[in-house]
Amino acid sequence: MKRENYLSWDEYFIGLAHLSALRSKDPNTQVGACIVSQDKKVVGIGYNGLPKGCDDDEFPWGKVGDNLDTKYPYVVHAELNAILNSGADLRNCTLYVSLFPCNECAKAIIQAGITRVVYECDKNWTSDGAIASRKMFDAACVTYDKLPKRYTIHIDIEDNV
Repeated sequence: MKRENYLSWDEYFIGLAHLSALRSKDPNTQVGACIVSQDKKVVGIGYNGLPKGCDDDEFPWGKVGDNLDTKYPYVVHAELNAILNSGADLRNCTLYVSLFPCNECAKAIIQAGITRVVYECDKNWTSDGAIASRKMFDAACVTYDKLPKRYTIHIDIEDNV
């Protein structure tokens, strides 16, 4: 008899998104994304961070201050990183992301042909960006589903493995 309380596909792939978020150097918000094809193959993965070639120690990570002294003009969001890291045809794929996409990422998601977004956190749900994302997703027939948190996954990596 098989085990019954195993991860669903959605839980599995959102777990990969969370694992990717652990690569982010952002001290405030770590976001991860995972793009999956219709046949359940991972075709893209990303996290929020600086573009290639930009030293993490030479750019600001703060949230407050003059715009150029904050992280906002420099950080590439997890969703866009996953799309750019893919190199695959993303039409009809599903994007798993730990935080509901902003309007800029929503544009890239739609342009890439992704048709479903699964997310966990919607802390910015009432922001103009999230409202615009939902409006664009609805117009482009991109479904978005909030995945209820059912598991806490603890990953302990020891130095002396």
